[in-house]
Amino acid sequence: MDGIDQTLLEAANRVRKNAHAPYSGFFVGAAILADDGNIYAGCNVENAAYPQGSCAEASAISAMLAGGGRRIKRILTTGPGKEPVTPCGGCRQRIREFSDLDTPVICVGADGKKPLFSTLEQLLPHSFGPEFLDK
Repeated sequence: MDGIDQTLLEAANRVRKNAHAPYSGFFVGAAILADDGNIYAGCNVENAAYPQGSCAEASAISAMLAGGGRRIKRILTTGPGKEPVTPCGGCRQRIREFSDLDTPVICVGADGKKPLFSTLEQLLPHSFGPEFLDK
């Protein structure tokens, strides 16, 4: 991983420790490099009334918007285990709302080894996006 990916991984791991995951025990972190040059991070927040929780990617997107960023330039997700933790289907669609199809999506396990490098289009082929809607 290059310098920016390492910085994203550090940010995602930092907030991952703060996740609220008492039901699954699956602590996830996400970090976004936004169009404003800032990095925004988020963690998953579970709720006893499933599915009322928030995924790490959704939390990071909310932080980006609250902080003034508007577009995702790069996103990294991380979680427990050695295998890369990829965004769920719903989060892939959320990422689609705020990024381009060629936006890099980096997924890693907690140890940071064996990263999966892909684009949003590879993770969400034939997707539906805002440009399809008649505004």
